Amino acid sequence: MTMANADRETLGKVPAATLGFWIIKVLATTLGETGGDTLSMSFAFGYLLSTAIFLALFVALAAVQISSRRFSPGLYWATIIASTTAGTTMADFATRSLGIGYAGGSLLLLGAVAASLALWRLTCGAIAADAVDDRRGETFYWLTITFSQTLGTALGDWTADDGGLGYLGAAGLFAALLAVVALLALLTAISRVALFWAAFVLTRPLGAAVGDFLDKPLDHGGLALSRPVASAVLAIAIAALVLVLPQRAGRHGQDTPGGERL
Repeated sequence: MTMANADRETLGKVPAATLGFWIIKVLATTLGETGGDTLSMSFAFGYLLSTAIFLALFVALAAVQISSRRFSPGLYWATIIASTTAGTTMADFATRSLGIGYAGGSLLLLGAVAASLALWRLTCGAIAADAVDDRRGETFYWLTITFSQTLGTALGDWTADDGGLGYLGAAGLFAALLAVVALLALLTAISRVALFWAAFVLTRPLGAAVGDFLDKPLDHGGLALSRPVASAVLAIAIAALVLVLPQRAGRHGQDTPGGERL
């Protein structure tokens, strides 16, 4: 790398969106579903108390993540898992305890994701994917992620239950939509930032559907596996993949793909 390019290229605070990133992300969203259900249902904490616990953990981890000066894979994925477990219990509280339903919850949270992205664009001048290196942009990054994780839970439940597809059918639908996004990234010139956030949102209902399939009762179309055991296995798998798969920070700069902004 030349000195001129080095001046234009800076390491970001979040990982590059590689294949390994997406594999871990899907597992993390599945853990978010089983982990959230473990606390709220298996341990009978309820949706509100479980949300308070997971949200407090997420805020603490996000604060450390944002204040850190460099990319740390372990910290990043711990924050992602905290956000997705909080998203599970928040969505369940909104759709079930507050009674707004899966459709109402999904539409409300879709609006929240869109509003977060719009405010990010208005405030910072651009929306990034893996090229996040400043505190203001990273704050919007985690805010958008939290809304998308919550949206994904409601959307997955809406499709599986109200949509009549069942857990495997819903998982197949969202996997197919992710494949379409991947093809668009390979074959078109559509903004990679827009496709990143589309994929990020879609991985959550995929994980929610798979998580529900693993731990829901047999008469509800699930496998009735132990939620704590399933969560522990997923956590171990994620930790192993974080250690084994290459984890590099995203880059931004005029000459790097990660530098694309929307």
